[in-house]
Amino acid sequence: MKITAIDTFVVDTGFTPPRPWLYCAIRTDEGLTGYSEFGSPGLVQGLVGLINDLGERLIGKDPTAVEKHCIDLYRHTRQASYGATQMAIAGLELALWDLTGKALGVPVWRLMGGPHRETQRVYWSHLATYRVTNWKLLGTKPLRTMEDLAAVAREAVARGYTAFKTNIIWPGEPARRITQGTSGPHDQLATREIIDQAVAQIRTMREAVGPSIDICLDVNVNFKPVEAIRLARELEPFGLFWLEIDNQDAHALAQLRSSVRVPICSGEQLLTVRQYRPYLERQAMDVVMVDVAWQGFSAAKKVADLAETYELNIAPHNYNGHLSTFQSLNLCASVSNMKIMESDPEHTPWRDELVTVLPEIKAGTMRIPTGPGWGTDLNEAALRKHAWKG
Repeated sequence: MKITAIDTFVVDTGFTPPRPWLYCAIRTDEGLTGYSEFGSPGLVQGLVGLINDLGERLIGKDPTAVEKHCIDLYRHTRQASYGATQMAIAGLELALWDLTGKALGVPVWRLMGGPHRETQRVYWSHLATYRVTNWKLLGTKPLRTMEDLAAVAREAVARGYTAFKTNIIWPGEPARRITQGTSGPHDQLATREIIDQAVAQIRTMREAVGPSIDICLDVNVNFKPVEAIRLARELEPFGLFWLEIDNQDAHALAQLRSSVRVPICSGEQLLTVRQYRPYLERQAMDVVMVDVAWQGFSAAKKVADLAETYELNIAPHNYNGHLSTFQSLNLCASVSNMKIMESDPEHTPWRDELVTVLPEIKAGTMRIPTGPGWGTDLNEAALRKHAWKG
């Protein structure tokens, strides 16, 4: 079996601001196609171009030599490694794993010696967050009051979730959420207003769902470590499952972790064991977040295996479409040190159209897929129907 062609698809999700999804298809002379979901919505043009540049090196080759192709692509691009380069390598690598599983008639996790589990606990991510600016697209009510935030928390529990993650939100007309450090001021300060709102929000949600539901707060990239310490200390009474924050300096993150009692989850922005290693060596996090769609399956599993040697559990970062969920579930079945997996119950209304098999979720857990490859295929007609025009 030889690779004959590589295609990419960019899908409009309808979100404001735009958050298109990226997909890759690798075709073979035996009629099999491998699919992947990959990359970041802010790098669309660059990632598609990188897939085209790097994919040319795979034409005519055996798709099942996945690890060899990954190493070859890393060596070819080591002058510009990590970042978008690794995301593009991941887009190709993930499609190659799907092809290999299909060629052998087994799930990808079977190739890794799994399954370690048949179901995986998941949390409702971006609880209320997507409703700040996209409530009309989602067909939900706007967030006008703190009671609206409490109602969303109770909704998650009513739908069977035992854990959820949110961001700092101000209900109102219009509602807003923290964007400091990205589109707002870059001082990354935890002002009194921000801390007071975070405390009020988490208190409201905790009172709404009771003590048995796990609550995570994502404040990624928004605060310097000393500012996050101030915030975390005031949130300690509410028993957070974790405070999620990334930092580009392992020493700085270790300072945060050693200064607070709230567990620290971090790592989604790191790619490959080379970037994770200094953080693990410095014991800078309590939970290791890994993104399969960003760094690739092989890289994510190696990070999980390294984390196991430091007695740490992983939590897959997974906020895109259903194919990303299937890729992450295959990782969950392939490693022994899982904590919980991210899931987005709310997203673009046409998300279900894009795949042939949907994730099975019940009582806050997802069933590990058993079909060959990732366990689902892309519906290319639907991808073209919802193509991003940006």
